[in-house]
Amino acid sequence: MDDIVLVGYFLSLTILFVFGLHGFIMIYYHRKYRDKQPVESKKDSFEPIITIQLPLYNELYVAERLINAICEIEYPKEKMEIQVLDDSNDETTQIVANIITKKQEEGFDIKHIRRGSRKGFKAGALKYGLEIAKGEFVAIFDADFIPNKEFLKKTLSFFSDEKVGLVQTRWEHLNGDYSIITKAQALALDGHFVIEQTVRNKAGFFINFNGTGGIWRKDCIEDAGNWHDDTLTEDLDLSYRAQLKGWRFVFLRDFTSPAELPSEINALKAQQFRWTKGAVETAKKILPLVWKSNQPLRIKLQSTFHLTNNLVFPFILLAAILNVPLIFIKNSGAHEAYFAIMSIFVLAFISSFLFYMYAQKDIRADWRKKIILFPLFMAGSMGFAVNNSRAVIEGLLNRKSEFVRTPKFKLESNKDSWLGNKYLNKKIGFSVIVEALLAVYCFIGVLSSIYFMELAAIPFQVLFFLGFTFVSYTSIKHALVSKKING
Repeated sequence: MDDIVLVGYFLSLTILFVFGLHGFIMIYYHRKYRDKQPVESKKDSFEPIITIQLPLYNELYVAERLINAICEIEYPKEKMEIQVLDDSNDETTQIVANIITKKQEEGFDIKHIRRGSRKGFKAGALKYGLEIAKGEFVAIFDADFIPNKEFLKKTLSFFSDEKVGLVQTRWEHLNGDYSIITKAQALALDGHFVIEQTVRNKAGFFINFNGTGGIWRKDCIEDAGNWHDDTLTEDLDLSYRAQLKGWRFVFLRDFTSPAELPSEINALKAQQFRWTKGAVETAKKILPLVWKSNQPLRIKLQSTFHLTNNLVFPFILLAAILNVPLIFIKNSGAHEAYFAIMSIFVLAFISSFLFYMYAQKDIRADWRKKIILFPLFMAGSMGFAVNNSRAVIEGLLNRKSEFVRTPKFKLESNKDSWLGNKYLNKKIGFSVIVEALLAVYCFIGVLSSIYFMELAAIPFQVLFFLGFTFVSYTSIKHALVSKKING
């Protein structure tokens, strides 16, 4: 039995080690290409017809805010078409209809597009709108975004290169300091945008459209095969198909599109589940095409890391489970060489820390205050291991599920609240019970480490305990509060 535990734990840490060390590679490229900037055209007169697509589904709290923000974008009205792709089945539809009527009276070319079904979900809505779109370029914004007024002026200047198919902007956070949940998300997303997206783009690797806050060349979408609805991450899927066809993408680190982060944990879980499962589905679909292509080996390897990094979650979960018996095995006096070798895995933790530290240093004046949250972010990642492992397994097993969109709350200041939001999840699922049981289980690991004076093990045991405790407790608390208020 001891051998099974030791092999399983070693395998888990090896997988986490490999993906963790990838942070060092990102930091290397980050420093190497620090001064490289995207090539911007100086043609000020470039004002093609633009279509802006706003895919909506039951967004009564933020639909009007989004449409108002879009209509404030600085661009000639006669050259800007706005498509509100409304698949809603609640009062959102009437809210949208009212604001569209008002905007049409103000001279905007804005259309309320209703399909009559949610076939294909977001991908289906985008494809439906594209068929009737007037624009040579297509910008996309989700309901939780408030785009910058200069969005079109800034992004269009990069399309002077005929092979540029997409310009993606960095997400900024409207409510990044709202709570510990939004602070942890902001840290994670900053790592993705400031390091991963920036580095991959500068180094010539493939990047992904983030689903919103970007603008496509319409010909690029059509040449790549248009939107597909066979994965939950249609944006990632189309991105890779387009780049495999030879289209180039541009990522703008220093121009942002502000958006709202989920502040209720069950909404965040739904978002993370969709992103994780969709990425696995896309990896299964796209990686064979990547490896069959004539792309350089460096791009194939980097794409593999990019598309498979969510596979770490089942191994995080396995490491959490095996951590406790490992304490007792170690104190049986055997396997000393094994545990000596295991100390090397701490490098993965260092790599991850440096990755997020560099991201914060690049864009935050108060980066020292932000990076202090790193242990809490790590604990949260561990606490989400049950939710995201289930997503990975479903993706690997080809289990299809509905596109569950993330509820929006219209939180713009610390005075705003998500309480009373009609879209909140009020159910306490089985996975929450598993998280609570794992919290108790990991607490045993903490006590065991203290009892045996395993000082090096205590920090990791505590992180697992705090992660599962916070995620399970907050999930139950938010669900019960929502149920009490909304009935």
